Parts: sequence; structure tokens; C-alpha cells
Amino acid sequence: MDDIPVVTDVTVIGPYVLEVRFRDGECRRVDLEGELFGEVFEPLRDPAFFALVSVDPVIGTVVWPNGADLEPEFLYEQDPSESG
Repeated sequence: MDDIPVVTDVTVIGPYVLEVRFRDGECRRVDLEGELFGEVFEPLRDPAFFALVSVDPVIGTVVWPNGADLEPEFLYEQDPSESG
């Protein structure tokens, strides 16, 4: 279970783009524009709502007030060369 990435911090750095930091010190820049479809994710197309992202310390990933979340493994698998 220790191999599951844990998100510790998230910052909105552009339209639909997050910078996500993990407990192991890794950082990923994640462009979610192409991922925001379906009932739970449609509200995130509103930039003001997208900006309400936070980290849920219990589940260790990014979440939004409407219950949307992303698997930390998906976030971690993003290309680290895209990160700053």
C-alpha cells in the first residue's frame, strides 16, 4: 500500500491545469482540459469552480466541492518533464 502516491499540495497554474505535489517530493503538471466530461466533472469546466480544488488528506488526492476527485495514480503517471 506504500506504493500508492499521496498528494500533499495542489495549485491551479492555468486554465484546467494543476501542479500537484506528492509525499515523495515528486511534482507533476496535469492538464485536465480533455478529462472534464461526465456528470461529476462537467462543473469543473467553469474556471471559478475548477479553482476550488483542494487536497483531501484522508484519501490523499485532489478533490472539488461537488465530490469530484482524481485517482492519485493517474496524477502521478503524468510526464514529470512537463512539471516545473
